[in-house]
Amino acid sequence: MINIVYRLKSPKFFEEAISEIELDGVIVRPNYLSICQADQRYYQGSRPVDVLEKKLPMALIHEGVGEVVFDNSGEFNPGDKVVMIPNTPMGDDVYRANYSYGSKFRGSGFDGFTSDLIKLEPDRVVKIPDEFDFHVAAFIELMSVAYQGISKFNEIVITPKDVLGVWGDGNLGLITALFLKEKFPDSKVLVFGKHLENLNLFSFADGIYQIHNVPDELLIDHAFECVGSSASQSAIEQIIDLIKPQGTINLFGVSEYPIPVNTRMILEKGLTIQGNSRSDREDFIGVIETLKQNPKLFEYLEKLVTNVCEINSLNDLKESFDKDYISNFGKTILKWNK
Repeated sequence: MINIVYRLKSPKFFEEAISEIELDGVIVRPNYLSICQADQRYYQGSRPVDVLEKKLPMALIHEGVGEVVFDNSGEFNPGDKVVMIPNTPMGDDVYRANYSYGSKFRGSGFDGFTSDLIKLEPDRVVKIPDEFDFHVAAFIELMSVAYQGISKFNEIVITPKDVLGVWGDGNLGLITALFLKEKFPDSKVLVFGKHLENLNLFSFADGIYQIHNVPDELLIDHAFECVGSSASQSAIEQIIDLIKPQGTINLFGVSEYPIPVNTRMILEKGLTIQGNSRSDREDFIGVIETLKQNPKLFEYLEKLVTNVCEINSLNDLKESFDKDYISNFGKTILKWNK
């Protein structure tokens, strides 16, 4: 079957490529996609030159939902609405697929979801209810990252979870804080950020603080860093100052450059630092079940949808990336009409 893939050839330049797609596994037609900061780093050319030369041309986007058009596994029916899992294990491994060097990731190690059709293995597809808001469902992958980090935290934590702090007032910060409040309703969830207009959207939280105006007496039991880039350094410094002994620092933010940390105080307090990246099938299932059991979560997640762009051409795709780049907050959703 003929398929058209829309790849980033070089920064800010997309091209069409015709390819063959085998009628094997599950064939999905994308409906709604979501732009991630990782996509923007490729589009803007802000990744190191050697990385760009190695990976481009490549189809971007690893967050998205679509509709099944063919399945020879018998697990899905044509018309089923599904979320696509970008992480792709390559053989057996002792590590979780999202941390294994033996896995490939769409929109990073190989083509992402900007194509007419996507061929996936049945275990890389999870059905979602027809009643879901598909603008929100488009970024279930991002939610699954927060979900897996919180699940890992819950497995290793050894001290009380009375006060949980989230650093970052952006997309991942809101999702992480929201899921923490859902998972641990008896815990206080405090959010620390820079932008008051963003912090005001965290109405479900037990407290919001601008990072330059935190009470001297405030302490937290555990922290979740969702800042990323060079700002991670100041966030981690503040976390180490405010966290109680034997707390956990859960890192989600990505930086292109090394971030120095105060190892003296990490040792003195006996802190545990846990890294979190990507997710796997069980996390997608967990997110979908969480949303099914508490549909009110959509009311908060809808606040993240700041742009919805209809994609009918390569120029539309370029304009959507440009529009997303100048947005200070929220997710840009692509209604994929290709």
